[in-house]
Amino acid sequence: MLEARGLRHTYERRTVLSLERVTLAPGTRLALVGPNGSGKSTLLRLLAFLEAPEAGELTLRGLPVRSARERRAARHRVTLVEQRPYLFRGTVLANVAYPLRLRGTPRAAAEAAARGALERLQLGVLTGRQARSLSEGEVQRVAVARALAAQPDVLLLDEAVSAADRAAQHALFAAVAEEQGRRPLAVAFASHLLEEAYRWSNDLLALHQGVSVPVTPENLFRVELPGGGGMQPVAIGGITLDVVCDRSGPATLAIPPEEIVLSREPLHSSARNTLPGRVVRIAEQGAAVRVTLDTGVELVALVTRRSVEEMGIALGTRLFASFKTVAIRIF
Repeated sequence: MLEARGLRHTYERRTVLSLERVTLAPGTRLALVGPNGSGKSTLLRLLAFLEAPEAGELTLRGLPVRSARERRAARHRVTLVEQRPYLFRGTVLANVAYPLRLRGTPRAAAEAAARGALERLQLGVLTGRQARSLSEGEVQRVAVARALAAQPDVLLLDEAVSAADRAAQHALFAAVAEEQGRRPLAVAFASHLLEEAYRWSNDLLALHQGVSVPVTPENLFRVELPGGGGMQPVAIGGITLDVVCDRSGPATLAIPPEEIVLSREPLHSSARNTLPGRVVRIAEQGAAVRVTLDTGVELVALVTRRSVEEMGIALGTRLFASFKTVAIRIF
């Protein structure tokens, strides 16, 4: 469907993107992850044909897209929804129908398609609202509905649900998955949340300073939830964690490194999970330090340099890792 090869791009003589190959086939949900400045937005703008790469080639449906005229034509099949999309004055319905009207779709058909897209994203109640009266999260979701109504071959989302709550995120990605079940749509979305990326993608591309890097998911564990609701023990390797969940069956647990507290002695606190371990790796990350403990499974904690110095943390140090049950993400 859409493929990029040998992409190179610079801003002010600084290389911001250098990728050998990115492929978006029909049915793909590619998550782009990485810190701010890693190249996610630049890649999406190149894939959307809004900018031309300094080097490399993009092909759409097997045909190269090189000239400005070819890029303009390609933008009819590839749609990018940015983090802060723009809505015109007028109603939500008029905004969502607008791309179809531009292409000559009769008003009745364009508005029917727009209503359908809004309903799929559970935004039907906004149909008659003035677009300029919406919240930031509503604007983002309406922009996604506008993109879906236009039925692109490729949908690109740049942090397009960053202002939405979890229920709204679920509705949006469920609508995208439903759309992919009906037609050959390729999707790529940028996210700074690894949990979100793992939940909704079937492929993952991690970027750092413009290049692809190995995905190193930390504190992610595949488990079998026993069910029953409320607090329940869950076995992971040689340890058992207390988890609050009303689900059962296979799942992935994620423990954010910044939620783990390290101590020399067991903490007397509200944290239900306290595990003894031994430091096996220490790595600096900017102003912070990532400390890896072998607790029966490896856990990574993110702490300050001052904490490392004051606690005398070194390879082999015996520590306790504590975290609350509510800190554990389940997906």
